[in-house]
Amino acid sequence: MNDLKEKIKRLAADYLSEITETRRYLHRHPELSMQEHHTADFIASTLRSCGIPFKQGIAGTGIVGLIEGRRPLTRVIALRADMDALPIEEKNEVPYRSEVSHVMHACGHDVHMASLLGTARILQALSDHFTGMVKLIFQPSEETLPGGALKMINEGVLDNPKVDRIFGQHVFPGLDVGKIGVRSGHYMASTDEIYFLVKGRGGHGATPDLNIDPVVIAAHIILALQTVVSRRASPTIPTVLSIGRLTADGMTNIIPDEVKMAGTLRTFDDKWRQKAIEQIGQISRSIATTYGGACEINVVDGYPSLYNDPVLASHVSQYASAYLGAGNAAELNMRMTAEDFAYYSQRIPGCFYRLGIRNEKKGITSNLHTATFDVDEDCLETGMGFMAWLAVNELNS
Repeated sequence: MNDLKEKIKRLAADYLSEITETRRYLHRHPELSMQEHHTADFIASTLRSCGIPFKQGIAGTGIVGLIEGRRPLTRVIALRADMDALPIEEKNEVPYRSEVSHVMHACGHDVHMASLLGTARILQALSDHFTGMVKLIFQPSEETLPGGALKMINEGVLDNPKVDRIFGQHVFPGLDVGKIGVRSGHYMASTDEIYFLVKGRGGHGATPDLNIDPVVIAAHIILALQTVVSRRASPTIPTVLSIGRLTADGMTNIIPDEVKMAGTLRTFDDKWRQKAIEQIGQISRSIATTYGGACEINVVDGYPSLYNDPVLASHVSQYASAYLGAGNAAELNMRMTAEDFAYYSQRIPGCFYRLGIRNEKKGITSNLHTATFDVDEDCLETGMGFMAWLAVNELNS
């Protein structure tokens, strides 16, 4: 395997310049969720030029490519990259700055796509060195519920041929370039969106006794909801409940008829998740009734919690140490952020790992989903090479 590792490293180094340009092109031309039409055409053109067969138009803009090794149906693994960007105006002054107003690849999906295209080229060049088949999944709409993963699954992306296991790679600003991070078991939280409509009776601010003030009711609800986490959640189950939006469209002297609120619930246990949603509803409606008003609640089910198969997570850590050297495989902490990759790992063994992109000397330290987010592009060499190394090891094991 040492000879194969060196071949992969040489190919990753050879393709770095081209894949860097691919990443920059994708970064300059970001598209929002389920609008990734130009992105899909670019990926399709790239796969076609490499002689890799693919299907386009899955779940709207999704693409699936296939790379066959020896005896292709012996084992099938999938490698996934997401495609969509975020509604953020980029502040970076770089040559590859987004050319689309208020749209930016601020979560690194441009890196994910470029890395997977690089991995595809490496695997295509080394197809006689592994047994089985690799599915390349380019998935739309990771950033927006209900997510593209579930749509692609429902359209058979894990079937025909049936996928045995799946891996996803995501950039991570908390990890230096040249490193890979992974966590076994529970890694990322579920995410549900909760919308509240607090109803009262508006009127003049100088005569509150004649009104039912929904602003006061909303304030009491927000404070009381904190007890769902602090007094009702088990300390062994990490839970976050945050209210991020409150709209009370009154004036200095006008109490409005209603207040709208929106927030998110995140946790790692499905039974507690459902119980917490019930308690949020009970607390909110009870408080509103106590003060003479009413509260309507709408819960939009989000992504489930993401669970990394312990065996595959162990494999990823071992492969990273072997490919990158001892000390370059990091163990990650649990995160309250969410990922629709969780839908894949609910159905088949999966592992979602992290690619280091941080470089303090270059000033590349910004967090995900920020207007100054960027990556040390040396991560592309690590990203495509490691994913190819992972794939051949999984297929040949």
